[in-house]
Amino acid sequence: MNRELEYMFVERARVWIPDAEEVWKSAELTKDYKNDDASLQLMLEDGTNIEHKLDPKTKNLPYLRNPDILVGENDLTALSYLHEPAVLHNLKVRFMDSKLIYTYCGIVLVAINPYETLQIYGTDIIHAYSGQNMGDMDPHIFAVAEEAYKQMARDERNQSIIVSGESGAGKTVSAKYAMRYFATVSGSASEANVEEKVLASNPIMEAIGNAKTTRNDNSSRFGKYIEIGFDNRYRIIGANMRTYLLEKSRVVFQADEERNYHVFYQLCASSHLPEFKNLRLSSANNFLYTRQGRSPVIDGVDDTKELCTTRNAFTLLGINESYQMGLFQVLAAILHLGNVEIKDRDSDSSIIAPNNSHLTAFCELVGVTYQDMSQWLCHRKLKTANETYIKTLPRLQATNNRDALSKHIYAKLFNWIVGHVNKALITNIKQHSFIGVLDIYGFETFEINSFEQFCINYANEKLQQQFNMHVFKLEQEEYMREQIPWTLIDFYDNQPCINLIEAKMGILDLLDEECKMPRGSDDTWAQKLYNTHLKTCSLFEKPRMSNRAFIIQHFADKVEYQCDGFLEKNKDTVNEEQINVLKASKKFDLLVELFQDGEKATSPTGQVAGTGGRTRLSIKPDKSRETSSKEHKKTVGCQFRNSLQMLMGTLNATTPHYVRCIKPNDFKLGFTFDPKRAVQQLRACGVLETIRISAAGFPSRWTYQEFFSRYRVLMKQKDVLLDKKLTCRNVLEKLVEDQDKYQFGKTKIFFRAGQVAYLEKLRADKLRVACIRIQKTIRCWLARKKYLRKRSAAITIQRFTRGYQARCLAKFMRRTQAATTIQKYQRMCMERKRYKQKQAAALAMQTILRGYIARLKYQALLREHKMVIIQKIVRGWLARCWYKRCLYSIVYLQCCFRRMKARRELKKLKIEARSVEHFKKLNKGMENKIMQLQRKIDAQSKDNLLVVEKLHSLETSSTAEKEKMRNELNRLRGVDEEAKTKTKQVSSLQEELERLRKELSTTQQEKKTIEDWAQTYRSEMEKMVSELKDQNGLLKKDKDDLNRSIQEQSQQMTEKMARVIAEETQQLETDLNEERSRYQNLLTEQRRLEEKYDDLKERTLASNISKPGHRRTDSTHSSNESEYTYNSEYAELEEGSRAAEDVTRGIDTSLTLKLQKRLTELEQEKQSLRNELENKEDQFQRARARDDVEFKKARGAELEYESLKRQELESENKKLKHNLAEMRQSLLGDAATNSGAPGSPAYKVLLDQLNSSCEELDVRKEEVLILRSQLVSQKEAMHHKETMTEPSVYVVDVSKLKDADEIKQAYVGLKDTNRLLEHQLQTQRRGHDNEVEALRGELQNVKEENNRQQQLLAQNLQLPPEARIEASLQHEITRLTNENLELMADDPTASREARVIILRRMVDLMEQLEKQDRTIRKLKKQLKVYSKRIGEMGAGQTEGQTSPGQMVDEPIHPVNIPRREKDFQGMLEYKKEDELKLVKNLILELKPRGVAVNLIPGLPAYVLFMCLRHADYVNDDQKVRTLLTSTINSIKKILKKRGDDFETVSFWLSNTCRFLHCLKQYSGDEAFMKHNTSRQNEHTLSNFDLAEYRQVISDLAIQIYQQLIKCMENILQPMIVSGMLEHETIQGVSGVKPTGLRKRTSSIADEGTYTLDSILRQLSAFHSTMCQHGTDPELIKQVVKQQFYIIGAVTLNNLLLRKDMCSWSKGMQIRYNVSQLEEWLRDKGLMMCGAKETLEPLIQAAQLLQVKKKTDEDAEAICSMCLALTTAQIVKVLNLYTPVNEFEERVSVSFIRTIQTRLRDRCESPQLLMDTKMIYPVTFPFNPSSLALETIQIPGSLNLGFLTRV
Repeated sequence: MNRELEYMFVERARVWIPDAEEVWKSAELTKDYKNDDASLQLMLEDGTNIEHKLDPKTKNLPYLRNPDILVGENDLTALSYLHEPAVLHNLKVRFMDSKLIYTYCGIVLVAINPYETLQIYGTDIIHAYSGQNMGDMDPHIFAVAEEAYKQMARDERNQSIIVSGESGAGKTVSAKYAMRYFATVSGSASEANVEEKVLASNPIMEAIGNAKTTRNDNSSRFGKYIEIGFDNRYRIIGANMRTYLLEKSRVVFQADEERNYHVFYQLCASSHLPEFKNLRLSSANNFLYTRQGRSPVIDGVDDTKELCTTRNAFTLLGINESYQMGLFQVLAAILHLGNVEIKDRDSDSSIIAPNNSHLTAFCELVGVTYQDMSQWLCHRKLKTANETYIKTLPRLQATNNRDALSKHIYAKLFNWIVGHVNKALITNIKQHSFIGVLDIYGFETFEINSFEQFCINYANEKLQQQFNMHVFKLEQEEYMREQIPWTLIDFYDNQPCINLIEAKMGILDLLDEECKMPRGSDDTWAQKLYNTHLKTCSLFEKPRMSNRAFIIQHFADKVEYQCDGFLEKNKDTVNEEQINVLKASKKFDLLVELFQDGEKATSPTGQVAGTGGRTRLSIKPDKSRETSSKEHKKTVGCQFRNSLQMLMGTLNATTPHYVRCIKPNDFKLGFTFDPKRAVQQLRACGVLETIRISAAGFPSRWTYQEFFSRYRVLMKQKDVLLDKKLTCRNVLEKLVEDQDKYQFGKTKIFFRAGQVAYLEKLRADKLRVACIRIQKTIRCWLARKKYLRKRSAAITIQRFTRGYQARCLAKFMRRTQAATTIQKYQRMCMERKRYKQKQAAALAMQTILRGYIARLKYQALLREHKMVIIQKIVRGWLARCWYKRCLYSIVYLQCCFRRMKARRELKKLKIEARSVEHFKKLNKGMENKIMQLQRKIDAQSKDNLLVVEKLHSLETSSTAEKEKMRNELNRLRGVDEEAKTKTKQVSSLQEELERLRKELSTTQQEKKTIEDWAQTYRSEMEKMVSELKDQNGLLKKDKDDLNRSIQEQSQQMTEKMARVIAEETQQLETDLNEERSRYQNLLTEQRRLEEKYDDLKERTLASNISKPGHRRTDSTHSSNESEYTYNSEYAELEEGSRAAEDVTRGIDTSLTLKLQKRLTELEQEKQSLRNELENKEDQFQRARARDDVEFKKARGAELEYESLKRQELESENKKLKHNLAEMRQSLLGDAATNSGAPGSPAYKVLLDQLNSSCEELDVRKEEVLILRSQLVSQKEAMHHKETMTEPSVYVVDVSKLKDADEIKQAYVGLKDTNRLLEHQLQTQRRGHDNEVEALRGELQNVKEENNRQQQLLAQNLQLPPEARIEASLQHEITRLTNENLELMADDPTASREARVIILRRMVDLMEQLEKQDRTIRKLKKQLKVYSKRIGEMGAGQTEGQTSPGQMVDEPIHPVNIPRREKDFQGMLEYKKEDELKLVKNLILELKPRGVAVNLIPGLPAYVLFMCLRHADYVNDDQKVRTLLTSTINSIKKILKKRGDDFETVSFWLSNTCRFLHCLKQYSGDEAFMKHNTSRQNEHTLSNFDLAEYRQVISDLAIQIYQQLIKCMENILQPMIVSGMLEHETIQGVSGVKPTGLRKRTSSIADEGTYTLDSILRQLSAFHSTMCQHGTDPELIKQVVKQQFYIIGAVTLNNLLLRKDMCSWSKGMQIRYNVSQLEEWLRDKGLMMCGAKETLEPLIQAAQLLQVKKKTDEDAEAICSMCLALTTAQIVKVLNLYTPVNEFEERVSVSFIRTIQTRLRDRCESPQLLMDTKMIYPVTFPFNPSSLALETIQIPGSLNLGFLTRV
């Protein structure tokens, strides 16, 4: 021991000495201490030298200071020297320098009130502390709350958080934040928002129980214990509150600078509101109860807004508006009662004025009579054994009587509110466990201490005893766990003080006894105390100068109590007659409820009974409470003692956690520390007692690994063994001689106080010697390096000097030679230039003269040539005019003659066709000629096709020729017009020519004079040109300068615009990402609501599982839904909604209202459709019966007409073909013989007539085709509905209709050559324009319908007979649905009528099913007749092999039947009943691991898309819809079931994206088909546009992506902190902190240690899994970016919340870890994905830990470097920076202030932590697949054998 003292108390050692002002002052030894010295030579921090004398008896040395590296520790027990000055200094440094208000002291959290608002209580901070061990993060109230929550869940034991401290220390705020933490982390077990109600109770209790005092603006004037209940899943289900010792005297009296309870001032501030007019309130200065403290306003507090908050809290807790107004009415009545003035009537009586306005207001508010209340305020009823009489009261007693009534009313009101708050917080869910939060007053001592302070200090004595026992117990458990010798530690036991207060004949017992005496008084009670305890108890004293006070020695300090008022306050009496008057109120029910008997009213210490199975502790109240009379006799002290015993029983049954709040100063100044006040509170709250207990044992604890890592430098190589425990034992035995200074446990080494500092000094000395040796070697190396550098520099200078001289000589010689050469070439250049100028002038003159002569000749020749052309054109035009007139006459004669012959022939044919005999002959044997006619029609169709092709080619050639002729004619017309104008100009030109000739002669004469003048002018010009050249040179120079400046400006503008554009682009990208984030957040919320709905539905179904039956969904409703909705989901929704009608609890109100609203709308729509259906069915039946009769009558005539028309068209077809051929030949012949050839006028006129005829022909053809096609399609459609066995007639008519159209086209084309017929057709056209436009649209629809019908017939032929009917019905339903959608799109008002039409048609189709049996019988009869004819066509050999249905259906399809190709078309066919099996095998039961390894990536997506293609190919919209819906729901189901499996989520993210890409790639959209092959383009979807479903699947992909990120985050989260921060990747760089954190053993779970390699392996596993699943590369980049963001955010957040991690060496570790992550990105080729940028904040934080932090230049460098960090983050890192070795220095406060000043102008969020829940908006870039669908093979392992390749 002496050796250690001599080693520690040496020169420059630092110690603590007592000081009157600062409590403890630091000093430094100027001389070594020796054992015989009587004093120490010290030097204070200000440089003053003093001599500190030692006590000659004890020779106690002053306390040693801890090393600087230990100052600012998170845990006070981690300090090497544990004593009062070390604790005080550590708290001061953390509070003043680092702005840290929380510090651990073993199991106690010390919280210092900053008197400022700090941004450390946000939701991000809560999530950061959630799930963390208590010692892992910086001290915080959230860490204590998390520890309590974790122990409750782990140990299955109830917890308590005890918050204590002086008034103004922040107890209420700490308790509030603890409850907020529980509410945020746990959530609630029901949808009743219990956690919000728990938090809402705070503003209510603050309003009615908090007040302003001299020490605190929001001081709690009552104690409360809140039990927060949890279910078996540890979610909040309710709460219960107990209150203790409300300070009722504050209602009637407040000291200076204090206020009454907040609610009174809130009411007065809101008196102007309309609802408060009847309360008759005004300013708070107008009422006695609110103006006594003369401080009615609190700075920064708006009482009006606070009342709004209070009222909202009342509403949230279920206290309705009427009750609230009743409460405010009672409070206003109390204020008015305080203003009632009582006057003296005589010395023994008093009186109230008859019309006192305040008493009148009081009586009106509470509903009592003025006379009764005024009487009993001034009188009192006395009862004796035989009689009762009324006694008057003097004014003073009457005033006290009035104040007692006010206090009593307020106490009752307070209890009533507490009771109703508890009722609102109680739930019917069974309570599994609870966490109690105790917010109770701390130890109080004032100048005048009364009954309230006595009770408060009594409660603190009990709590201190419980605290001491708990600390002692934990210390003992720790030593026993480590199996080290345990000796009993002496600690202060305050049980004698407690006995003095509560034992028999104690202070409370004597007080209650005195209260029962008839004439008991405070003086007699004081005398009893003196007589009983003054000589028997050392803790009880009597003041020297007073006989009405006593002193008690509490654990914290001595307190003197004044006996005045003790009895009155203990009795708490009130005039019973006044209470009876209030009870008799008939107008105010709330007042009567307040003053019910004790068994119904909530007592101040009572507990509201729980309901619904709430678990309670086995602490039962006194049975005497059951009787109201006994309850009324209990004194306040007795009640308080009982409630305190209940509280202590509750605390002893739970695991306690302690929060000690410290008030740093009495002036409420922000971050101002008063050491005196702090030491008083530290002594009073038990913190120093904890330190003393810890210091008495082994306060410093190290694991063997930590000790070995820290003190490896003190070991020699031979001392290091494989067994670390044995190594540490050997080293300690050498370093520390006294073995009592340490103990070896199972896992730790325990040190006495001061031993760690001794070891640190040894380590620092050895490192200092090593540093000196390193410095010596480096300085030698630097000096030698400097000498060699100087020598090399001298040699270099000599070499360069000599070289420079040689270069100067060579340069002179070169310049001389160059000057001679320049002169030579300059002279030559001048002579050559002069010669070239003369040559150029001569050539220019010759050129001008020759050109002038040539132009004259050319103009003469040009005029002559144009005159010849004009003559030629005029003569040709006259000849053509004559020819056209002749040709027109000839053609007109031919047309008239041919028309006459055609009319005669047509008349004969019509007469012949109308003859009955002819019709009979034609009809005779019609059945035998059907097949022959069919063959003839086929032949004629082929001929017609050839004719059409020839006609088309001729029309094309004629059109081209016609266009050519038209262009030539236009050109000739233009030439003709030009010739006419030129002719007119000839004469004028001749006159002009003569005039010009005359002018020419005069010009020649003038020319000579001009040439002479020009010669002189040229000479002058040359001079001027030379001058201009000089000026031009100057201007060019100026121009170059200007251009240069303009270019620079333009470059600057370009750069500026580029920056502006870049900023705008960045802003747009930011806005886009924010929009995507909001959209994806909405999807996340949607998914959460869907999961909530599924849970509710399962719960509802479980509750109603016994109800039998099945409710079917309306088919009409499901068929009318849009593609955005899913039938199955709405069916489930409707079923779930009906099943949940009677479930009113536990369901979200908004969700229930939405479901009910949707259900009501669906039911109303369904009922209206049913009513309309019934009405339309009746109308349809009547109309159909009428249509059947008319149809039967018209059918015969139509058939006759069609047969006659067919024969007529056949004959006309032959004639017209012949005439058409002759006409074209004659046209070609005439064109060949004409002199004009194809461009002759006659040929052109004929072509014009032919074109106009063709145009009219088209119009007439369309009219005939439209009318005929519409008529035939309608008739055949009607016939198709009646019987589906005769479609051959329809097909034959269509074929003949095509032939008839061609014949009609040729026939009309010939007739239109007749001009008369042209006139008639034009007249008809004008009359039918409107009709034609309408018919054209119908024609197009009919054509499309015809094509679809033909495709349907072709497909039906390939189906079995049973499936044909279903296919026909399905097709008809699809067609009607499409028509309905088109009608709704065109005319929304007609949508309802369209629905009715669809329903009617659907009914019609259902009736057709009933007619199938009759139709089949009829078909069997006709089978024999048709089988013979089929045999003649070559199909007789298959007669015995085909079914009747097939034989009837074969003639349906006369068009070309496509053969089934052998090649795979990339489609998969499945039956409707196999859809569930497909979804089950391909989605629900598929194992991703096997698929990813053995099959091609994205195989399920390809299979689903191929099935979808087939459904699209067969035009089955119902199949498409159900397949997509089942796929989406199944993927959601599998993700909900296995959402925690990364492989499953990644697999389905990849397949969902591939399915989405397939829908785009094969959608037919050109934007998505650019990269397709021709074969892939053939596989596009043909019938359905699935753009809306693509959006739905894209949303599903976003949800899967978010689920993947969540799953990935859950896997990475436990690894990040350990791997990135805690693990030493570079061994020996950071080492271990000097003493480490003293973690709570119960907080540390047995978890594996993760390293950086673990993170890299996990990232590689993620990457390889996604690559195996075929995830898009762009999507992988986004996932990796999100992974790195999570790593960076979690690491930075923990760095900001862990002081032990903010050091220089840790910054190096972080930078190395980040470089390893970047290397991983480089290996995977992901450097450009943006992941590196997400780590920028972490990189800058690591750089901030390593840079210099001293000068202003360092501050400027930090500000320019840390752009990705916010100001709060930079300041936090600087505040947390902690040196690990003595060679490092702390960051000064002035430097931090400099940083804050420089960063003041930054516009950024004040948020400290990064949002770890933030997910970057995801995009799915289109990634087409090169895989051909027809090449995909389905393995048998998928069990998809029921799929058929098509």
